[in-house]
Amino acid sequence: MESPLELAQALIGRPSITPDDAGCQALIADRLEAAGFTCEHIRCGEVSNLWARRGAARPLLAFAGHTDVVPPGPLEQWQSDPFVPTIRDGRLFGRGAADMKSSIAAFLVAVEAFVRERPAHSGSIALLITSDEEGPSVDGTARVVELLRQRGESLDYCIVGEPSSVALLGDMIKNGRRGSLSGHLTVRGIQAHIAYPHLGRNPIHMLAPALAELTAARWDEGDQFFPPTVWQVSNIHAGTGATNLIPGSLELDFNFRFCTASPENSLRERFEAILRKHGLDYELRWSLSGNPFLTPPGNLVDAVKHAIHASTGRTPELSTTGGTSDGRFIAAICRQVVEFGPPNATIHKLNENIELQVLEQLPRIYLDTLRRLLP
Repeated sequence: MESPLELAQALIGRPSITPDDAGCQALIADRLEAAGFTCEHIRCGEVSNLWARRGAARPLLAFAGHTDVVPPGPLEQWQSDPFVPTIRDGRLFGRGAADMKSSIAAFLVAVEAFVRERPAHSGSIALLITSDEEGPSVDGTARVVELLRQRGESLDYCIVGEPSSVALLGDMIKNGRRGSLSGHLTVRGIQAHIAYPHLGRNPIHMLAPALAELTAARWDEGDQFFPPTVWQVSNIHAGTGATNLIPGSLELDFNFRFCTASPENSLRERFEAILRKHGLDYELRWSLSGNPFLTPPGNLVDAVKHAIHASTGRTPELSTTGGTSDGRFIAAICRQVVEFGPPNATIHKLNENIELQVLEQLPRIYLDTLRRLLP
C-alpha cells in the first residue's frame, strides 16, 4: 500500500480555510476516478462537496470527512508556515494535519489498495467530502445527505475520519454524539433610574430565581452510552454601562448538550415551563444544531475495533463525549456511523501536527476494516 504522506502533504499545502476547498476535492476526485469511482461535485453557495461512489450493490460503506480547516491564527507563533507541510521530530506539521487531511489521505490510499486487491469486491464504497464542517455546516454534508435522501440512497456503514483518538491511535472510537440545542433568551423589564426602583422592573433580578433553578436542574441521568444532559450559559448581557440605570432588558445565550434520554421537544417544554413559573416576560429563539445519534456494538463497531487491535494491539473505548460532527447529519440515512481518526491533542491549535507513525498506521486500519465489511 502506498504511503499517505505525499497526499497528506499535498492537501495541507492547499490553504482551504472554511468554506474554501482550495482545490483539495479536485485532487481527491482525480485519484478516485482513476480507481473506478463516479464522482459528483455538488456546489452549494461557497461550499464544495464531493460524493464519490464505486459500485451499486449493498452493503454501502462510506468514508466521510472535510477538506476545510480553521484559520491558522497568528502566523508568527507557528514554528513553520501552517500551509507548507513540514516534517520535524517524526511529525508532520501544518493546519489540517490532524483535523482532518491526514484521515482523508489515509481513506484514499486504503481505498485504492482495496480496489487493486479486490477489483470485483462485494458491496459498494463511497466518499462524502465537504468544505463546510468547520463553518456553519449548512451547505455541506447536510445538503448532500438531503440530496441522497431525495434520491432514495442510504448508507449501511459510515466511518467519519474525525480525530477521535486521545493519547494513542485507536484508544477511542466515537460511536455517537450528543445533540446540541441552543437558545437566545430576552427577558423584558422596565428601564428606570436606579434610585427609583418602584418605577422600573429589573430583568436581572427577575431572571435570577429562574436562573438558579435552571442551573440546578437535573435534566436526565444519561444512560450506558451517554452522560447526562447538561445546560450551560455562554453569554449574558444587560444594561448600557451606566451605573445609575435599571436595564430595560436582559439577553442570555445558552446551550443544551443532550442525550437520547431527553428529546429536543421535552427540553424546550421543561425550559419554558420554568420561565413561566417565575412569571417572566420573555422572547425565546431556539436553534437545533443536531440531534444525538448512537451506533450500538454491531458489524461496524466490531470491524473497526478488530482492525485497530490487529494494527496497534489496543482495544478502543467507545465514547459519545465531545462536540458535534457531521456524523449527526449522516445518521439520518445511515444506521451505523462511527468516528475514528488520529489523536486530537493538537487540533485547532498552533503547530498542529500528526505523528508520522500514526499517519502510516491509519490507512492499514481503514483497509482492514474494508476487508472485514466487504469480503
